[in-house]
Amino acid sequence: MMLALGEEHATKLFTHMDDEEIRELSQTMANLGTVSANIIERLFVEFAEQISSTGSLVGTYESTERLLMKVLDSEKVNQIMEDIRGPAGRTMWDKLANVNETVLANYLKNEYPQTVAVVLSKIKGEHAARVLAQLPESFAMEVVMRMLRMESVQKEVLDDVERTLRTEFMSNLARTSRRDAHEMMAEIFNNLDRNTENRFLAALEERNRDSAERIKALMFTFEDLSKLDPSGVQTLLRVVDKPKLGLALKGSSETLRDLFFTNMSERAAKIMREDMAAMGPVRLRDVDEAQMYMVQVAKDLAARGEIVMAEGKGEDELIY
Repeated sequence: MMLALGEEHATKLFTHMDDEEIRELSQTMANLGTVSANIIERLFVEFAEQISSTGSLVGTYESTERLLMKVLDSEKVNQIMEDIRGPAGRTMWDKLANVNETVLANYLKNEYPQTVAVVLSKIKGEHAARVLAQLPESFAMEVVMRMLRMESVQKEVLDDVERTLRTEFMSNLARTSRRDAHEMMAEIFNNLDRNTENRFLAALEERNRDSAERIKALMFTFEDLSKLDPSGVQTLLRVVDKPKLGLALKGSSETLRDLFFTNMSERAAKIMREDMAAMGPVRLRDVDEAQMYMVQVAKDLAARGEIVMAEGKGEDELIY
């Protein structure tokens, strides 16, 4: 049909196809050979009958989803449609409200301050504040100054910003492989000091207890080292800085202290106890830092396969 339409019409149709479609169609055309006039006429008649019977075509998310459900399983369809739709929300500004502030800030920091000022003025103040806090300080201040001087934004400017966000940001965001939000937060919480971690977890429990519990279950804390087997503890003992170990154990449970002491020689355990007693009172911040150091060393060893961490829940066993 493309050959029969002639170059002028075929060229217009090609402009609506992507590279892969053009490649496939071109390959078919190149290998077509001779086609009789009767076949061409029958093709056009069939095509005209199909078009007239279906009427106009309107592509929507719903019609696309229904079509996919006929050829793919529901889980795959849901995944595809989620990628296509991007973040939930009726308008672009609604969608932006559901984009993580770090992700949004990483994109906006490469835009002009005036553009960022327009975007932040269109989203909720609470979300805008979180995004602003993630921007480089000097850039954030420039954005603030632009927002203070901002007058009413022309519709053409807003349309242009919306179009850019849709084509450059949302489309890339949809293609980005998604990471479990609770896993991401657990990793972030692992790097908080104890006071901040407790404060955030307590606040989160008040707002969403399920998420708080899930994050806590995913976090890897110093106390989780109690899940090491004796071989793992001894491997850890061989590489860690002993003064830091003593400091970390000052803030640990008796169970975890005993685990480390029983995997030392009697003399080494006695020296460690004496060193810890000689430290006297220690700052909580120093203990937190020492425990984070121990956790990081354990993670490094696990990543190299030199120790194994088990959660002890049968099929849910975790190997780091």
